[in-house]
Order: sequence, then C-alpha cells, then structure tokens
Amino acid sequence: MSARLRVGLVFGGRSGEHEVSVVSARSVAAALDRERYEVVPLAIDHAGRWADAGEAARVLRESGDAPDRVARFTGVHRLDPRLGAGAVDVVVPILHGPFGEDGTIQGLCEVLDLAYVGCGVTASGITMDKVLSKRLLVEAGLPTPAFVALAAAQWRRDPDGCRGRCLGLGLPLFVKPARLGSSVGITKVKEAETLAAAIDAAFAWDDLVVVEEGIPAREIEVAVLGGDPPLASVPGEVVPGHEFYDYADKYLDDACRLLAPAPLAAEQADEVRRLALAAFAALGCEGMARVDFLLDRRDGRFLVNELNSIPGFTSISMYPKLLALSGVPYPALLSALIDLALARRERRRELAAAALRPFADRSGPAS
Repeated sequence: MSARLRVGLVFGGRSGEHEVSVVSARSVAAALDRERYEVVPLAIDHAGRWADAGEAARVLRESGDAPDRVARFTGVHRLDPRLGAGAVDVVVPILHGPFGEDGTIQGLCEVLDLAYVGCGVTASGITMDKVLSKRLLVEAGLPTPAFVALAAAQWRRDPDGCRGRCLGLGLPLFVKPARLGSSVGITKVKEAETLAAAIDAAFAWDDLVVVEEGIPAREIEVAVLGGDPPLASVPGEVVPGHEFYDYADKYLDDACRLLAPAPLAAEQADEVRRLALAAFAALGCEGMARVDFLLDRRDGRFLVNELNSIPGFTSISMYPKLLALSGVPYPALLSALIDLALARRERRRELAAAALRPFADRSGPAS
C-alpha cells in the first residue's frame, strides 16, 4: 500500500462504561501497526458530543491505564465532521455499553457507508440485550441459566408478583440491568429480603432487568474471531478476587486472576469452544465476540452466560490474550478485524448494487 489506511478509533461515549472505553482505545492505538495504519482518534464525551480533532488526540494520548484515571474532556460537535468528509477508511468502535455496543454506532456507520469492525447492527443489539439474547440461545437449544425478565412498568404495577417469579428460581440470584456491560449495576442476592433493593438498583441503569439463578460455577471465556470459518480461541478462566467478577474486580482493584489457558481437560476445552461457535452463529455475530460461560461445579455442564460484541481491549483483557495464545497476536488480531470490516463493506455494496439493478434496467427512455 502506498498510503496508510486511516483507522477511525471511536471511544468514550455516553454509557456508564465511558472510562473503560477510553482505556481500551488507548491499548488498541498502541497495538496498531503504524506502518500500515494511521490512527484517527474520534472521542465522544459523557453527553454524547464529539470532541474536535486536537482534543480527541489529547485524550487518547494522555489517558491513564485505569478507568479511574482517564483524561476528562468536553465535546463540541453533534457529529465529528471527519466521518462524513472521507477522513477515515474504517471505523473501530471501542464503545462499551449503550450508544456503542448496542447497534447505534454500527447503524451510523451503515448510513455513512463506512466500514466498521465487529458485529453488524442487528447482532450488536441482540448481544447487548441479555433478555433477547438468552431467548435466542434457548431457541437454538443452547444451555443458559434460568432467568426472569422484568420491565420497569411490571415492577411498578406488581412488585409482589415480580418478586415471587424471581424467588421461584431459588437463591442466590443475580440481578442485572439487561442492556449494560462490565458488571455495572449487578447485585448478588442471597436473602429474599434484599431482592427488591437489588432490583431497584438495576432499574437505576436500565428499564429492563434480568434476574438469573445463581449457579456455583467457574467462569470460562472464549474469544471468537470472525471469518470463514470463525476461530474459537483456547478458553480462559476468570478467578474473581471478590465474591463475583464485578466492576471493581475487573478494572480497579486488580484482585482477580485471569488463567489463560484455563485449566480444563482436553474434552472440556473442545466442548466449550464448540458451544462458543454455536452461540456466535445463533446470535448472528460477525467480526468478533467474547463468549462467557459458567461451568457448573455440580454437574460439569457449560452454560452460555452472555456474548460481548465489543469485548474489552485493555492491557489485561481476556479477548486479545486468548487469541494471542491461539496464534493471533494483538497487532495481527486488529489487522484481521479491519480486513473483515472492509470485506463486509464491499459485500454490502455489491448486494445494494444488485438490488438496484432491476430498477436501473427499467429506467431507460420509453419506446
């Protein structure tokens, strides 16, 4: 290539995972091959405004290496003008949570005819929604923990009925906002008396909540890299430093241990990789996803817990670590994701042209 490919690195965003996004983006920028790629920082502040070019570059350059030490900034644009001016060749969205991982930034890229890394609009929305993704996993015959979905209106109208449905799963329970990530807003409930407060806490983050059965389990993760066929990494294991793998454990305290590869028997590793690929396909994923499992200590079954369409890319994140162990080092991983994004954009263009061809054939002068 005579010129470097311009990679628009989108980070920050309006969700509660803004700080995590900035740290992930800094790791991606450091790993991109500067002989092949020019990094174009595209930063979004907490209010959803896009920073100007100089400010975005400063934030990426000056961020610390932990979510509680990231640089602060204020955006000035409703949309970064570089996106519509041909200043980037491909977008790498490193936006965790709502307004980034949920199909919104992907839809913007589709409208602007920009290649972008990761899952498409539909799969991004599905994987972000724990309720919808679990229903599709069940329909596909894939094992997942038993759950109850609660809408805010249901909770206001019939709290006693909602509590009864949830307690029917047994204790302990995990109460989660349905469309958030990085363990934000999650509570482990051990006693029935604390369930209502946990549900209220989750509704502070989202108007849809999922309550899951608490399973005594090991936490196993598999990284999937899209392609034909997709690649499932060796599995890894998260050993929480807290009672469960919460936000502080992931990003602040450095108390958890990441075992990569996970200490599993060969047949267990094969099974969880098979399930990861099946879940990736069932939810229509492309590009990348991290598939999180619970390995039930009681019966040895793997349960699909959730899929993350934009997994963490920090220096301690499991997704790049597992693929590196599987023969795809960090820089090569980013290059592969970018290549997949560009190829998908070309396929979409070809399909759009084919769909319009019959109309173009009828648009000639009337005889």
